[in-house]
Amino acid sequence: MKGGSAVPASSADTSTTDVLAREQAHLDHARDQLRRMREQADRLDASKASDTYSSELLGLVLARRVASLQDDPRTTLFFGRIDTRTAHGDETFHVGRRHVSDDRGDPVVVDWRAPISTAFYRASPTEPMGVELRRRFGVDRGRLTAYEDERLTQGKATDHSAILAAEIERPRSGPMRDIVSTIQPEQDEIVRSDLTTSICVQGAPGTGKTAVGLHRAAWLLYSFRSQLDRSGVLVVGPNRAFLDHIGAVLPSLGEVRVQHATIDTLLAHGRVRAEDPTATAVLKGDARLAEVLNRAVWSRVGRAEDTLVVPRGVRKWRVPAYDIRDDVEALVARGVRYSAARDLLPQRLAHHVLLQMERSGDSPDDRVQDTVARSAPVTAYVKALWPALDPAAVLFRLFSDADALAEAADGILTAEEQRMLLWDSPARTKGAARWTRADMALLDEVADLLDRTPSLGHVVLDEAQDLSPMQLRAVGRRASTGSLTVLGDIAQGTTPWATESWEDAMGHLGRPAHELVVLDRGFRVPGLVIEFAARLLPAMAPGLGAPKAVRDNPGRLTIVPTDDDAHAAAVLEAVRGATTEPGSVGIIAPDAEVAALSAALGAAGIPHGRLDADHGDDEDRQVEIVPASIAKGLEFDRVVVVEPAAIIDAEPDARTGLRRLYVVLTRAVTELTVVHTRPLPDVLAVA
Repeated sequence: MKGGSAVPASSADTSTTDVLAREQAHLDHARDQLRRMREQADRLDASKASDTYSSELLGLVLARRVASLQDDPRTTLFFGRIDTRTAHGDETFHVGRRHVSDDRGDPVVVDWRAPISTAFYRASPTEPMGVELRRRFGVDRGRLTAYEDERLTQGKATDHSAILAAEIERPRSGPMRDIVSTIQPEQDEIVRSDLTTSICVQGAPGTGKTAVGLHRAAWLLYSFRSQLDRSGVLVVGPNRAFLDHIGAVLPSLGEVRVQHATIDTLLAHGRVRAEDPTATAVLKGDARLAEVLNRAVWSRVGRAEDTLVVPRGVRKWRVPAYDIRDDVEALVARGVRYSAARDLLPQRLAHHVLLQMERSGDSPDDRVQDTVARSAPVTAYVKALWPALDPAAVLFRLFSDADALAEAADGILTAEEQRMLLWDSPARTKGAARWTRADMALLDEVADLLDRTPSLGHVVLDEAQDLSPMQLRAVGRRASTGSLTVLGDIAQGTTPWATESWEDAMGHLGRPAHELVVLDRGFRVPGLVIEFAARLLPAMAPGLGAPKAVRDNPGRLTIVPTDDDAHAAAVLEAVRGATTEPGSVGIIAPDAEVAALSAALGAAGIPHGRLDADHGDDEDRQVEIVPASIAKGLEFDRVVVVEPAAIIDAEPDARTGLRRLYVVLTRAVTELTVVHTRPLPDVLAVA
């Protein structure tokens, strides 16, 4: 029991059984109190608010409150305990997923995000933080089955916790899990970083970087509730299927208030109807396009050449062109958005008329100035001088008019690059334009040049290494007055425009000053699996170190070479073998083979789900088929990888293909099976 060894109830002495019985009684009491809190919240009546708006708002708040108080009988309300000694006396705190109090307001369970809980994650014999004893609990279907004690003030702590290892390796359903009960000190420091700090996490596979980002979002909402309730928190993930599954993680951490988006849904400025050649897509993602677009927008502001004439009554008031040019130059120099500056011009012109009226002996007031600003002559003059724009019109003109593009790109893009951007057969109107995925970031850039994009309080960006500079700019402007948590792995960059440097990426996000944290201790991916996958690193990410597997369990790795005739049977056999144990099974295959593989599993009577780029299944199943292109960020207890060579070949170049395979090979928590007919890459074939 001492020094970190787990004590299961089945083999325990009487004192151990008594300890577990007392702790289980505390858990039962906590569940009773949570039920009381939920029932109390459910009885509150939002209709008694003073008005309809307040009633609706209160109703939403109460619904969110009731949802946050739901209990999951499959797990426990607390996973640890600390006994502390302070000047105020000895206290015991049970640390769990959310705060639970009794009817007197005293804590029964403290939220893992509360300041007192920091010691549970960070206390050590060298720095006990006032903790005399730290206790971790083993759990099975909502019941406490074991416990593990560390007496920190006596210098006794464990380097290898059996309960921590069991929790990490515990079979789960679905391709995402939370780490709240297993957070390590270096992860906790990231999670609890101040709201004003923008953090970039370089995390190798299995280091928990995605889970750390989600826990950070939950901690920020807890610690800066009033501020972030107003400004909002957004998680940007790589695909819809990924978001569907992380959506279950945050509620389990006590949070239901986080927005989710993919880069595609975030930048949905129109319908994607075409696909760019790779070289063109890379060019459209280049940060130089930002200046091209800036020129294209502001070049539409004309030069005043004619006098403005404003008839009013029997008089005509004239504003000379040179005065108007001064006003236009002043507005352009202010640095405000195009549309905002344009909206100010009518008032500037009306002010000139107002001054002339005053000099003639009139006494006009602000209402007169507003009337002049809205008059037909002023409106027509402004429309001609400073036209209203929309993003689609700006980009349509650039891509269909060689002269317009040449003017905006002069000194920025080469003639060949300009030719790549021009449409061979332009559509007749902007509404008929065949926009591509890369165009969405350009449209977003133009939209921000015209009207400022609203900023959120905090944005968590996962798999950031895969975004182009223009996409990174789009994410960054959504946190222009807030902060960022950026998660990724340079080695897992699987787009032709993947970043080679976090310094560059953070610059495009608007955060050149940031904190870079490297996570290299692999808690999820077992040693045999990560060592196998890491053989690819020298060929695809020279100089980048492999993660260090810290689990005692090395996991299982099986390579199954086969031929074309036996390939299908070998895959089915591997899947059947993987389903003989509890836990999730992911079958990761080349995108082009997913449909056929699903049909084969169905014909063999193997129930399964299927994750596609734009959605996941409505419910978690033990077996999920995953296209290789969207495997990033997901994890399964056991993984069957089908035909690595085809996964590599599906990418536009060899480096990207190897990086995609590296991602695919590092999705397993316990066991990896690779079934192949074609030769593996030479580095993987090494014995």
